[in-house]
Amino acid sequence: MSPLSNRTVATIGSGVMAESIIAGLLRGHLVEPRQIVGSEPRAERRDELTAQYGVRMVASNVEAARDADVILLSVKPQTLTKVGHELGGELRPEQLVVSIVAGATCRVLTGLLDHREVVRSMPNTPAQIGRGITVWYATPEVTAEQTDQARVLLGALGVDLQVDDERFVEMATAVSGTGPAYVFLVMEALIDAAVHLGFPRHIAHDLVIETLEGSTAFAKATAQHPAVLRNMVTSPGGTSAAAIHELESGRLRTVLSEAVWASYRRTVELGADLEKGLGLDEGSVDAAGKPANGKSANGTGPRAAADRRVSR
Repeated sequence: MSPLSNRTVATIGSGVMAESIIAGLLRGHLVEPRQIVGSEPRAERRDELTAQYGVRMVASNVEAARDADVILLSVKPQTLTKVGHELGGELRPEQLVVSIVAGATCRVLTGLLDHREVVRSMPNTPAQIGRGITVWYATPEVTAEQTDQARVLLGALGVDLQVDDERFVEMATAVSGTGPAYVFLVMEALIDAAVHLGFPRHIAHDLVIETLEGSTAFAKATAQHPAVLRNMVTSPGGTSAAAIHELESGRLRTVLSEAVWASYRRTVELGADLEKGLGLDEGSVDAAGKPANGKSANGTGPRAAADRRVSR
């Protein structure tokens, strides 16, 4: 029996990712359509989701959340404060809130909602076809039963990975959350290069897509280090060696690393902006006695490192 059996799931905000979770839950027969209620201000979007999935849609966030056991918070960071104030004080301890809002820290979520049972997560775009990976962190107040509910909910998007440090969610935002953008850019560049060689675009597209998909499947099946796999196709003085020389000369590794750091810094900034908007004291400590801004006492740690890179 699914941990969500006989439970009601509410989606606050009904965009692409919320729809992906709805579709995944129904596809896996984890819930019935009658167990899902979503809030959405646009009538045409409500009608669309009701027609597509048979779920109940309402205009009010409070109405959607009122009787739900699990509440998926799926709104844009810019509207989180407004939505949080609407729901604040309306939630009960037995309700679980699962957030997929980029940059929204647990401090922000618990402060806005006046609610402690919160899961912060970061899915990615392939979740739309059930092939995503979601990294998530649960506050200490989340019960074992609620943890199972979160795992099933987020597992509807693909692979889920629970972490015991919230900072890993921020890091994952820059790696797996933003990662598809890096892959799509490389994909686009390879297709354009193939067209430049003389391939028709549709053939170039298929060549690149199948090469990327096959290489990923091969890496997963063999579980070997990427360097070992790369060496398999890199003969001394060969075509791959010539190509890799150009990539290394163009600082490919460094550029990718800097892109990940830029995404991470932006994630931290989003969280800091939200906390600042709520008037949270940067110097305060969390429930574990750690600095709430994620920095250790000696100024080390991921956020401190990000701060140092910003100041360069």
